[in-house]
Amino acid sequence: MWGDMAATLSLVIVSLAGLALVVFDAFNNRHVATPWIAGLALLAGFIFEIVGLGGPEGTAYSDMLRTGGSAAFVNALVLGSGVLTVILSVPYLKKIGHNIGEVYALILFATVGMLVLGAANNLIAVFVGLETMSICLYILTGFVRSESGSAESALKYFLLGAFSTGFFLYGIALLYGATGTMDFSAMKAGVEDGGGVMFWGGVSLLLVGFLFKVSAAPFHMWTPDAYQGAPTPIAGFMATASKTAAFGALIIILYKALPTERWTDVLAVFAVITMVVGNIIALSQQNVKRMLAYSSIAHAGYVLVGLSSGLVEGYSGALFYLMVYVIMNIGAFGVVALLEWDGKEGSEQTLDSLAGVGYRKPLLGWAMVVFMFSLSGFPPLAGFLGKWAVFAPAVDAGLVWLAIIGVLASAVSAYYYLRVLVVMFMKTETEASSKLADSFTIPRSSAAVIVLCVILLFVFGLTTSVIELTDGFFQSGSVATVLGP
Repeated sequence: MWGDMAATLSLVIVSLAGLALVVFDAFNNRHVATPWIAGLALLAGFIFEIVGLGGPEGTAYSDMLRTGGSAAFVNALVLGSGVLTVILSVPYLKKIGHNIGEVYALILFATVGMLVLGAANNLIAVFVGLETMSICLYILTGFVRSESGSAESALKYFLLGAFSTGFFLYGIALLYGATGTMDFSAMKAGVEDGGGVMFWGGVSLLLVGFLFKVSAAPFHMWTPDAYQGAPTPIAGFMATASKTAAFGALIIILYKALPTERWTDVLAVFAVITMVVGNIIALSQQNVKRMLAYSSIAHAGYVLVGLSSGLVEGYSGALFYLMVYVIMNIGAFGVVALLEWDGKEGSEQTLDSLAGVGYRKPLLGWAMVVFMFSLSGFPPLAGFLGKWAVFAPAVDAGLVWLAIIGVLASAVSAYYYLRVLVVMFMKTETEASSKLADSFTIPRSSAAVIVLCVILLFVFGLTTSVIELTDGFFQSGSVATVLGP
């Protein structure tokens, strides 16, 4: 047990910090140390996982969880997203008058679920991580109870999430009935002996649950409402960390448990639907957060393009894209959080309210330029390299048509991304239907997060070293021992 706890030290640290925060906040409500405890715990876990990237892969807790390698990479992204979210949340929650300790405890517990999900090596671990994460996110979405929009968003998210959980559980039951195991590698060996209708029925239901969690169409309906009603930094956390953990688990399941030739075409169809629906509907959005929500749906489609290839290059490219996606969206949601004016977590804020911001608040304006161009896929930013990393394996796998659709969808997305910049730099304040106050100051902590995200997008846009690192997660040697043949 002690060896397993040492191998999953980040999980242990974040879990204990969450429990400590609950007790601490009960006696020291709204204490200034609360976010520091949460942030330092997440940072410690992040450093531990970064160190684990270069170490050997292994398993813990009777092979229920994976450690090192791809699990460490996914966990590092989740923990890094958590650290940046805590930093952005402190001034934001003070501004809206809801700087309560429970928020930071819930962020930690949601992160615990994501760590279990991203490192899962068994369907039971997947379910435990998924539900731990989801329950915390339901509460975080609606914790501003005074706003009807926030409560409505949380209710929609909860009801649809509970419905998807039913599909997920039935899928697990069918897979267990067909293979007699819930371990990923053993499951693949079982289906090679003949899976039948029960196995593929279970796979179908399992995919429904995963596609819901990653906001893939047509299971995306909860996403714009949840993002619009949730506090903006929390919406950024949901858009990045939860999607990264869910995709991390899906990648391992596809690689270890399912015969490649049987599911690639299915994922390709979902990738097309997701890219088209996300980008087309985003074109008509006037609310900034809803536009970013549909944007996140489209980006789920891009990741699915890489997974559709069925190649190790596609898996590694998907992991790299998730890293880039985390950086872009944490930065974009951080800027939007600072530019809110409606007093309702941005749920009523229109794009026109950002008119002239590029000149009045140049740091936010030019940072948004970087984020929007990167989301569009322009070089030399990391968004371009990320899309290359998922489209190129699809071409190598003979899915040229899918890569072409992805490129065209990305070209369409440039319209609504660049429209943000047009409003911020080319539209005067007098032309705006609603005006943003000039009096607010940019907190140094938030500015530091935004600048860091800008720098990282340039750094990762000019190097392929991370892609080469993720390629190693799916190659022979010690990795094969963990990920299976």
